[in-house]
Amino acid sequence: MDKQESRQIMERLLGIMKDTLTQGEELLISGFGKFSVRQKNARRGRNPQTKESLVLAPRKVLVFKTSGVLRNRINESS
Repeated sequence: MDKQESRQIMERLLGIMKDTLTQGEELLISGFGKFSVRQKNARRGRNPQTKESLVLAPRKVLVFKTSGVLRNRINESS
């Protein structure tokens, strides 16, 4: 496989991953981990420069949890 083909395959794969997560579905890659989207509620925050209080709007965040297989491999190499 040449570089151009590899790039196209990766772009397609990443596009599928983005679409899946955008639709609110979880994405499990066996032996690697799970990506999911979580809702964070509004909360109080503070501007560290001015110390001014503010309210952070509710938002969605991407969360990744490693699989036990990957976690064990990482810890074995230490």
